[in-house]
Amino acid sequence: MQMSASRTRSEPLASVSLPPARAIAEPPRDCPLCPRLVAYREANRAAEPAWFNGPAPSFGDPAARLLVVGLAPGRKGANRTGRPFTGDYAGELLYTTLLKFGFAQGVYKARPDDGFTLKDCMVTNAVRCAPPQNKTLPVEEATCRPFLIARLGQLPNLSAIVVLGDVARKNVLKALGAKANAAEAGHGVETDIGRYRIYSSYHCSRLNTNTGRLTTPMFEAVFDRVRRRLDGAE
Repeated sequence: MQMSASRTRSEPLASVSLPPARAIAEPPRDCPLCPRLVAYREANRAAEPAWFNGPAPSFGDPAARLLVVGLAPGRKGANRTGRPFTGDYAGELLYTTLLKFGFAQGVYKARPDDGFTLKDCMVTNAVRCAPPQNKTLPVEEATCRPFLIARLGQLPNLSAIVVLGDVARKNVLKALGAKANAAEAGHGVETDIGRYRIYSSYHCSRLNTNTGRLTTPMFEAVFDRVRRRLDGAE
């Protein structure tokens, strides 16, 4: 499958004020806000007490110009390890790609103590707790959104946002005060929202790569576009 042609459009940013630096960008370990996710977290703690089993905190450089946003932690990925996209296949593709384009350094070994770090990049999720069947509910997305808004507000150099999947795209747009349809769906689509450029990508899940919906060259092409723009080579 070929990547769709990159196309960019601009949308005005809605009248919204990002929160001050003191706003809470990372939920507490025992965040009580979403009953269904709390129950699932407790069930995982009972079954796997050695796992992290909590809201996965954002990972990366606080001076980042690039933010990568997924939907939510995977049960055996970030819910187990405590670091976004760490411990499942999606992380293998994501972090290998970030390393290739200079947004990371070290050796990714799929564990939080591997010494792998991000440069000029941060990775987070729209919903910080693992959901059952990897599916969040709209009410959970809305409840967790203040943390995403705060995360955006605490990245003073941020200019590029890669959204992984359609639900992550909609949540980022809403967090920026825009309409959920302000940026088109589809891999390779780019949209300017205020001072941010949103890069839409299919999610780097094993399902998408196994079915050919997303290939490594397609995924890398998105980050190549980001790299070129941040380096002024566009």
